[in-house]
Amino acid sequence: MTVHALSFHDRLLAETQRERQALLSIPIIQDALAGKIAHDDYMAFLVQAFHHVRHTVPLLMACGARLPARLEWLRTAVAEYIEEEIGHHEWILDDLVACGADREQVADSLPAEATELMVAYAYDTITRVNPVGFFGMVLVLEGTSVALATRAAETIETTLGLPRNAFSYLRSHGDLDIQHVDFYERLMNRLDDEDDRRAVIHAAKRFYKLYGDVFRTLREHRDVLEQAA
Repeated sequence: MTVHALSFHDRLLAETQRERQALLSIPIIQDALAGKIAHDDYMAFLVQAFHHVRHTVPLLMACGARLPARLEWLRTAVAEYIEEEIGHHEWILDDLVACGADREQVADSLPAEATELMVAYAYDTITRVNPVGFFGMVLVLEGTSVALATRAAETIETTLGLPRNAFSYLRSHGDLDIQHVDFYERLMNRLDDEDDRRAVIHAAKRFYKLYGDVFRTLREHRDVLEQAA
């Protein structure tokens, strides 16, 4: 009988399965999928999404700048990611305006503690630990989008009666990230250094917890919404 070696991408998914399930089981995520979500919940999600998505391109740039020469192929892939991600935080502001928020108020607001800590950990991973570890964050954010974004957008739109143009971020990421996941799998399977692989697994575990904390505390941050309404 032939025994096939587990690809690194498969290993990554297997070793982070428990953390992924913990994220997906968070009550507010389950509520969103079941259509039991309030207008303010959706707006709170968008506000925190704005605060971390605005860092996507700077984080990718920081990652690319710190990759060693042996990973030039990965730096090229990072450049492709950057081209895809430019301006996505503006889509979120568009959605918030469609929900009734003030664009400038949201743009000038401060992130929630959980969001700020997640972003800070991403920069720390790149600059202090291993820039390849940033791909642990990519797994968490893009994998969650594929699992939830389109389903949640359809359910929330029906439940809240919001216009379709209030869901450009969720809908685009559900579709876009399906393409990204295939690209991501190929990249991860090219990683041949065990230290790099361990860095991705470690970071993914941490980001599942950190991103989960953003959702766990969403309903605690209504002050931003009150100012932006």
